[in-house]
Amino acid sequence: MKLYSIETGFFKLDGGAMFGVVPKSIWHKLNPADENNMCTWAMRCLLIEDGKRLILVDTGIGNKQDAKFFSYYYLHGNDTLDKSLAAYGFHRDDITDVFLTHLHFDHCGGAIVREGDNLVPAFKNAKYWSNESHWAWATQPNEREKASFLSDNILPIQQSGQLNFIDGFDGVAFADNFHVRFVNGHTDSMMLPQLRYKDHTILYMADLLPSIGHLPIPYVMAYDMFPLTTLTEKKAFLQEALDKPYVLFFEHDPKVECATLQLTEKGIRVKDTLRLADL
Repeated sequence: MKLYSIETGFFKLDGGAMFGVVPKSIWHKLNPADENNMCTWAMRCLLIEDGKRLILVDTGIGNKQDAKFFSYYYLHGNDTLDKSLAAYGFHRDDITDVFLTHLHFDHCGGAIVREGDNLVPAFKNAKYWSNESHWAWATQPNEREKASFLSDNILPIQQSGQLNFIDGFDGVAFADNFHVRFVNGHTDSMMLPQLRYKDHTILYMADLLPSIGHLPIPYVMAYDMFPLTTLTEKKAFLQEALDKPYVLFFEHDPKVECATLQLTEKGIRVKDTLRLADL
């Protein structure tokens, strides 16, 4: 198995929404906001080369929405999904599996592209993976979350015939050295890849822990559907990651790709930051 970090560019989200009840006087030291109270975040995906399988975890925001939509999110940076794949000698047609942690637009927008008037899979040779519970949640969204579930990103996956479901129980094997962890605080049945790689266990945090700035237990996003569930899940996963220990991979941290943990007088915090290439 080989792992590659896939950078797809940066976007901006409201700092208050990203840090929930934490006051700006505290969180702005972690990720300073611009004049509009917007903070920069990465959209970092993961590519897994495993024998004949080339698995892409999440796809970034994509580029098929209109100018009004993108004006809310201030996309910037020089990285794109295709450019990052090419840097490792791959093309989107090489992808065999697209593993979607969940179906919010910044995680699955790149899964579908526009060809003329048609919306088609960006990865024509790949199986797309979700789970039945989250798929039902995303395609019949609640009023609070439906702005994150865009039908243009989701329904064409099913219409293409490339949609597959993973069994929805914690720890299910998806591939050799690749198990799936399930969490429910951010959204229903979000999936976290847990990988065994070079004598390390790597946990892809998705939106359970968007950045190292979210390590303190109360630092929970206002976007989370069930914040008290997130608190419980964060406590359990951070303790597990400290005890085992794990390397945490961050999808949204604008600077830090991976980190290990240590126990401090303030609680569980970062020990070392690193890149996959350092392992």
